[in-house]
Amino acid sequence: MPLPPPAGGDAAPTGGVSVSPEPIATPACLGGTPCVTAPQDEALRWPILTADDEEAVLAVLRSGALSINPEVAALEDDVRGWLGVEHVVAHNNGTSAIHAALHAFDLQPGDEVIVPSATWWASVMPVLHHGAVPVFAETETATLGLDPADVEARITDRTKAIVVVHLFGMPSRMDELMAVARRHGLRVLEDAAHAHGARFRGRPAGTIGDAGVFSFQSNKLVPSAEGGVFVTNDDALMERVVRYGHYERLLPMKQSPERRFAATGFGHKFRMSPLSAAVARGQLRHLEERNARRNAACERLSRRLVPLGIDPFLPPADVDRVYFEFLVSAPASATGVTPATLARALQAEGARVGAPRYPLLHQQPMFTEGVWAQVARLEGRPEADRRYDPRDLPRTTAGNANLLKLPSFPAASDELIDQYATAFEKAIAHATQLPQEPA
Repeated sequence: MPLPPPAGGDAAPTGGVSVSPEPIATPACLGGTPCVTAPQDEALRWPILTADDEEAVLAVLRSGALSINPEVAALEDDVRGWLGVEHVVAHNNGTSAIHAALHAFDLQPGDEVIVPSATWWASVMPVLHHGAVPVFAETETATLGLDPADVEARITDRTKAIVVVHLFGMPSRMDELMAVARRHGLRVLEDAAHAHGARFRGRPAGTIGDAGVFSFQSNKLVPSAEGGVFVTNDDALMERVVRYGHYERLLPMKQSPERRFAATGFGHKFRMSPLSAAVARGQLRHLEERNARRNAACERLSRRLVPLGIDPFLPPADVDRVYFEFLVSAPASATGVTPATLARALQAEGARVGAPRYPLLHQQPMFTEGVWAQVARLEGRPEADRRYDPRDLPRTTAGNANLLKLPSFPAASDELIDQYATAFEKAIAHATQLPQEPA
């Protein structure tokens, strides 16, 4: 059963861990006083928009060039400088950029693409629209990214690519995943929609595989109204992405064989709105400072949570993570209380805590009921006989059941962070007394 959504209410128990020798206040769900009292609305508001953002949008409006405008090319230049890549192609959203990347990979009907189940649907569903077959692999517990060993075990002679997701801002184990891909001649697409500013061994997330995609949707770390970018150092991939959704950019590409498609494109129009590009440019300029503030808040709370038996997914020394979202693992075996019970107790304290937003994709009717084969236009082919069992991926399923979603604290005070920590301490210290919530 899923965890309760954020709201006040009762909660539930099992064992209990020793948190402190000193008496800890009674939890609010047991009649005590709620401890999260600092203002939260402004502390958690996102995106942060200023007069500079307004002026940037007004400048585009006043120009009258609302479809094709130099602001989009300027954003591409900004991203190129930020990431140190050769090619950047702006898109109307990150999902379109994933579609274009998979087209550039030249997937054929029946090809297989290894993907995670613990991700947003946009990491996986475009695979179907290219006639390919998603093969779900386990995620590992340290980074919530694809498990390299399990990925390799699922490779067949039909496997053509891997989609790596840097979930919630934590880079996956890219060295190992790239080694697997190179051993088997596979393309790697990094879905870095959550990972603006994250680094793996000094390299920006999104720049390590054959191509990367970032989202600029309004809740992302570089927010705009909508938008995204495809990035690569591969000339041919860039040209194929342009032909797929940017027909108007083909004519100037005089040396490219893709120029012959300028009159038709490939039936898609993925150009980014210059209004969105104007917002994204301003937000990108603030990325480093705003990431630093989120990181400081989430790390401050993490240091208080680790002694309670909670895993806040702190990164290894050679990884710089960011916090698109702040997820923690709170297994009952470590905390003495089920995640559902803990969530209810925290909500009663005033903490905005609940279940993770992403259901596991391999358990969704799109796959378990076979609809995927219709979307992929593979009906009648042997590939359509593939069955997706919701009981598959036991490690991913078990790990997902232990997750709690916290705010990512974009502008939180130390007072608010410490109150959240106190809420956890109160609940876990009284674990055996909390009213039971169904698991």
